[in-house]
Amino acid sequence: MNTEKSIDFFFNPESIALIGASPNPEKLSHTILESLRKMNFKGKIYPVNPGYREIEGLKCYSSPGEIEDRIDIAIFAVPAKAVLEILKTPVENIKGAIIVSSGFREMGPCGKKMEDELRALLKEKGIRAMGPNCLGIYDTISNVDTFFIEREKIERPVKDGISVLTQSGSFAAMIMDELANEGAGVARVVSYGNKVDVDESDCLEFLTQDEATKAIALYIESVENGRRFLEVASSCVKKKPVVALKVGKREPGARAASSHTGAISGMYEAYEAAFRKTGIIEVASYEELKDACKVLNRYSPVEGKRVLIITDGGGIGIYIADSCEESGLKVPELSEVAVRKLKEKLPAFASVRNPIDLTGSVRDEHYVAALQETPAEEYDLALVSLLWGPPLLTEGVAEKIRNFADSCRKPILISSPGGKFSRELASAFTKAGMPVFFTPESAVRAATVLCCRKK
Repeated sequence: MNTEKSIDFFFNPESIALIGASPNPEKLSHTILESLRKMNFKGKIYPVNPGYREIEGLKCYSSPGEIEDRIDIAIFAVPAKAVLEILKTPVENIKGAIIVSSGFREMGPCGKKMEDELRALLKEKGIRAMGPNCLGIYDTISNVDTFFIEREKIERPVKDGISVLTQSGSFAAMIMDELANEGAGVARVVSYGNKVDVDESDCLEFLTQDEATKAIALYIESVENGRRFLEVASSCVKKKPVVALKVGKREPGARAASSHTGAISGMYEAYEAAFRKTGIIEVASYEELKDACKVLNRYSPVEGKRVLIITDGGGIGIYIADSCEESGLKVPELSEVAVRKLKEKLPAFASVRNPIDLTGSVRDEHYVAALQETPAEEYDLALVSLLWGPPLLTEGVAEKIRNFADSCRKPILISSPGGKFSRELASAFTKAGMPVFFTPESAVRAATVLCCRKK
């Protein structure tokens, strides 16, 4: 990695300046300050606003140049014109900037002119920058949260292994909120907006070497430097899975992308070819990307496509089997050896084909027996579907299945369809560190992601 171009400091900052800081709860900058404090950021925070001497117990500076310390990240939460005016002053102590301000290229010709001026100023000052028109960074490793949306409105995910890169701030907020609500976590989320400087290739290059990141999810509107993206993505995929959702594939979406971040989407076929060439796993929908985030937090891709299905509802099992086949997965017949072993350990009422149907008389130990007695060489991953109606099934099944999953070295995916009661019981799996999918389709999508390893 070129150290002069390195963006590592964005992800382990020792000091943050909040330009445009305000004690007014209605201001975006106030929410950012609260976000940093609620994350328990360990570094120094410097509010900057000439209108105040102190904000929330912190000394307030009239300009960034007054701060004697080096500033790893300066968060600009001021109008677009003010961003340019501040950068024209002495700011030699600023190393990186997150410009959350909108009003640049996405606004048309006048905004593009301002963004060109912004790019020139950043280059002149030697400042690396994310944005403008972005949310910035939510980072569970360094405890940085520059998102200006209150936690009561957007829930923050816990610490885990997936990192998300996106041009869209609204997408970042949406997937964070849903992952948190479903018990899944993240390592780092980066919303880089208009990409005046830092783009997806810069972030991918950093995350390739990042030990905290197990896998990467990409939301892409456009890529300007295709050659560099191919090079960086190819290198990254050799070390960890990368999943991508390309939007703006068709004309209406492309027009919306242009007005959103000023993106020029380009021919979708070119992106499709790039994903194939680099080994990036392309997904077709937001839901599929979310499912990928959840499953890749726990499991790595597998070599084969054979799925073992275990359920306590025959109809659900058939539906899952059909969905697997339609998605290109295989639901193989079990061998005579497997059938014989299963019949010895399972009650007579169980169906020991694939899907294995444990019926409504199921007990916790029957799920574990079905997993233990099916020879590991006959499947590549298991999809376990639980309907919580059977009276002898308890939330204790989660720990039993988790213990087996820890020892068998094969992915075990949990499908738990249903309403409030089902979700409450299924939370035992998330507490045990296993991803839970609340529809059969969601579980199959996750299984498909794991089976997409490039040969």
